[in-house]
Amino acid sequence: MICDHIRLDEKLIIEAARKMDIPLNIYNADDLFLGIDEESTFEPVILQRSISYFRNLHITALLEKMGIQVVNSFHSALICGNKALSSLTLSKAGVPTPKTFIAFSKEGALKALEKLGYPAVLKPVVGSWGRLIALLKDSESAKAILESREYMFPIYQIYYLQEMIKKPDRDIRCFVIGDQVVAAIYRYSPPGEFKTNVYIGGTAEECKITPELEELSLKAAKAVGGGIFGVDLMESPEGLIVHEVNYATEFKKTVEVSKVDIPKLIIGYLLEKLKR
Repeated sequence: MICDHIRLDEKLIIEAARKMDIPLNIYNADDLFLGIDEESTFEPVILQRSISYFRNLHITALLEKMGIQVVNSFHSALICGNKALSSLTLSKAGVPTPKTFIAFSKEGALKALEKLGYPAVLKPVVGSWGRLIALLKDSESAKAILESREYMFPIYQIYYLQEMIKKPDRDIRCFVIGDQVVAAIYRYSPPGEFKTNVYIGGTAEECKITPELEELSLKAAKAVGGGIFGVDLMESPEGLIVHEVNYATEFKKTVEVSKVDIPKLIIGYLLEKLKR
């Protein structure tokens, strides 16, 4: 397993492997240096838990070049870690997603917003934990927020704009391992907040896995390459829609709420990979 830091999630995986009497080597990404033409000295299957998008991609690419199976793959991480690429991939696969526009200047973004309508949501194409996601209530607030983005790194000048979905004050996180949806939770927005991330003060409760929820989550996971994912969905008036697929997702809250032993299932999935 490769990780940046051993968080509670990684500790749970380590403990699950210990209980199952499965040897699990831990590699700190800070300590790695990999030669492009070197032979592998690693295990044939590696769980990639590095939360840095660009670090994750480069390490995974090097490991895959050595012939190692990495979970999740370079392709999956590349797609899932970039919201624009995710939306394109899900749309191509026929997975329902929010109406989305991508613009490349402040002026282009404002024109897109005229077509999209207000309120709308601006998200960075690369980022996590709800950081720099902004609710654009009207054209004046949009102009101010878009102008501030012009002084940031170029990646923030790819303007990823989505319709504001009319939904309850919650979304759904489904945890997918291989071809199974193993757990699902509702994530509720904290008071006065439109984002539902539990790590910014939101709450969670167990969600029943319905046939529709299972089918859509598996379809989304398959679209991005298959593996271990957190699929985030919203309940719109037209039905469930997918708004994100997470490739190195945290799961401790899902374990706490659902009581599903996700770490054990992850180890089991890796063992199945080893047999192939």
